[in-house]
Amino acid sequence: MSKDFKNISFPVVIGDIGGTNARFRILIDAHAEPKSFPNLLTTEYDTVEEAIQQGVLDKISMYPRSIILAAAGPIEDNGLELTNCNWSIRPERMMRELSFDNVVLLNDFEAQALAATSYRDEDIVNIGSGVAEEHANRVVFGPGTGLGVAGLVHARNTWIPLPGEGGHVDFGPRSTRDIEIWSVLEKVEGRISAEQVISGRGIMNIYQALSKIAGTPGKLSSSEEVTAAALLGSDAAAKETIELFCCYLGRIAGDLALTFLARGGVYIAGGICRQIAKILAESGFRDEFENKYPHRELLQSVPTFLVMHESAALTGLAAFARNPSRFGLDTENRRWYSPDGNERD
Repeated sequence: MSKDFKNISFPVVIGDIGGTNARFRILIDAHAEPKSFPNLLTTEYDTVEEAIQQGVLDKISMYPRSIILAAAGPIEDNGLELTNCNWSIRPERMMRELSFDNVVLLNDFEAQALAATSYRDEDIVNIGSGVAEEHANRVVFGPGTGLGVAGLVHARNTWIPLPGEGGHVDFGPRSTRDIEIWSVLEKVEGRISAEQVISGRGIMNIYQALSKIAGTPGKLSSSEEVTAAALLGSDAAAKETIELFCCYLGRIAGDLALTFLARGGVYIAGGICRQIAKILAESGFRDEFENKYPHRELLQSVPTFLVMHESAALTGLAAFARNPSRFGLDTENRRWYSPDGNERD
């Protein structure tokens, strides 16, 4: 079987599996709107097969032929081990136990990148200036447990997603305040990466650093508490933490825009940024994004979008399932298909 394929057998289950939640939809055909199912907690099921059987298959009358899954973790020859969940995805086992003909695995931010071709106006909020060029390169990134990054390149009338590990690039201080913070941040293997300050745990790293600099113990013990206090304005250190977080988010967004020459826009995904949308819009995010001499003028023309859609990865998977030939997605070693239960790419 070719590593590229023009269609996939319907009905198709699509799924976005994270460390805590698993979200599934089903597409009856290429023109139907996805049917939704309640979000599932990964801790409530021993295996992904059990979750799909009880959360999806037991609730429908038709039987799906294919499944496309996006998950956080490296895809190996025999499947995928989730990074922050005790599930493993083994396509051959899934075909055997759930009778799927096709199983396709994607990286979670690769699916987010696919979605950047299909957003409606209500799905995104423009922060700052800039107008997206229709067929120009795009970048999708977002803080969560870590910092996910993917590019989307348009070439030969095809959108090509580029998954990567951009969250692990070195990230250094710029301002006097940054230098104070960096001096007390804990280095990992002798360095500080972007996701050490731009992620859920990054919020706590910044907050704890500010508390240490001030010589007072931090009263808050989780990124959720810091975010809530910043939104309420009830804790000065929490407020500064989130404002700095937004600035750092702008810096890395600008770096990624320059790396990919993303004239089609930079898209910020994830629940953390949706939660702090008001602070983000009023923060130094856009100034930091544009402050990239000698390319300030270039970055002023690049739009930055906050993705408000809560199931963006599923939007990307649905777009791919409906029209795989629209995307230059190499499925070698990532698609398992089986007329007889064994054959695969």
